[in-house]
Amino acid sequence: MAWRSRTRSLQVFDTELSADAVEWCPVPQWDNVLVCGTYQLQKTPDEAGVGSASPSRVGRVYLFQFRQEGALCPPLTEVQRIDTPAILDMKWCHVPVSGLPLLGTATATGELKLYRLIDAQEGSCALEVLSSLELGPDRLALSLDWSTGRGDSSSGMRVVSSDSAGCVNVLSVGEAGLAAVSQWKAHDFEAWISAFSYWDTQLLYSGGDDCKLKGWDLRIRPSSPTFTSKRHTMGVCSIHSNPHREHILATGSYDEQVLLWDGRSLRQPLNESPLGGGVWRLKWHPTQEHLLLAACMHNDFHILHCQQALDGDGGACPVVASYILHNSLAYGADWSRLALGGPPPSSPREKAEGGGARTEVGGHLRIQYESPTASFDTSLEDEEGRYIPENSAPLVAPPPTPAKDAPSLSCLLATCSFYDHMLHVWRWDWSPEETSAAGAQGGAGDREKVGTIANKAEREEKSAAHLVQ
Repeated sequence: MAWRSRTRSLQVFDTELSADAVEWCPVPQWDNVLVCGTYQLQKTPDEAGVGSASPSRVGRVYLFQFRQEGALCPPLTEVQRIDTPAILDMKWCHVPVSGLPLLGTATATGELKLYRLIDAQEGSCALEVLSSLELGPDRLALSLDWSTGRGDSSSGMRVVSSDSAGCVNVLSVGEAGLAAVSQWKAHDFEAWISAFSYWDTQLLYSGGDDCKLKGWDLRIRPSSPTFTSKRHTMGVCSIHSNPHREHILATGSYDEQVLLWDGRSLRQPLNESPLGGGVWRLKWHPTQEHLLLAACMHNDFHILHCQQALDGDGGACPVVASYILHNSLAYGADWSRLALGGPPPSSPREKAEGGGARTEVGGHLRIQYESPTASFDTSLEDEEGRYIPENSAPLVAPPPTPAKDAPSLSCLLATCSFYDHMLHVWRWDWSPEETSAAGAQGGAGDREKVGTIANKAEREEKSAAHLVQ
């Protein structure tokens, strides 16, 4: 029996400003709630008006509710928008606090802000500001993570954030809101990402534009890391602890690699998977320990099947699905915990013979390689304006076939892209089909492809000049 992997777009929303973060609420009663954060660099003439310009970074928080009300009704409804400084990252606390969900945002003014999700009239909801704290002057808050990733009690919860000064910041969360606990210099340039080990929240990980992945133990002085790895060859910009499998950590980098690590032995990664695009965000599935969602900047969004790697069998993690309908930098991505009702929608593009998984190689629009801070960019075209792919080979080996008694999967996801300022809500179905197509092999369904991109070594020159002064 063949298995079919299918992705289907459900709705597309124009965020007006460049979109770089999406997060589904993980708290069960509010698991139909979605937020999207935006980042826009605006240049305005200085007061003297003499040819120069000073940048202004603005953003917005969008709050949505998702409802399954039939094929003719758009499932996503905007219920609130809040203008803010530009947003670099946003995360929900994994457990309710005082009975309500909390959302944290990291902004371009170096401020962390907490919002409380409250019930509004007629079954709707709204965000209200609970607390805020500035990390320090002249810095951008680049990432945010909560210590509650395994859904543990909210007592003693903490938040970690990294910033453009290369620092890691730890904060406590109490009834009075955020309070600074410690701050230390962790990286030579931007500290793109910081994250808790969800199994031992005294342990932290951070990654920066100095190409280093570091570990920290809050029980000892953080001036010295517990380990430093230079296994990534470019800036480390994504880290996520597996909430289902102890010691497992996923990291991504501008070097286009996803590495899986065992926290007990960090000299070498368990696994290396090339994804053909800078890996800006990684998200483990909320219930399936082996599924990893990757936002790959110049190479779309992919779902990796990591079971063999987790079991120590080595080899690159195969891609079981790809979502390729964005036309710009793939930044924000998240899984929903909401259960989907009904069968997957049909597509007029499906072949009558069906049954297998296929790959397609598609083109890219003209884009520039740019970090969310909009501080540098590199063209991906040759001198005549032509796109330059390295090759067109499939990215990885065919994915494993699930066991005959394995349950089907239907997942709801949200992704967003930068320059086209688009939010997409889509579903992924992985299910058995009685009829198989001969010779159908590869990573994902009808509209899926595994692309490759141009060489981007120029972008990865490390210098303090990356920051906008």
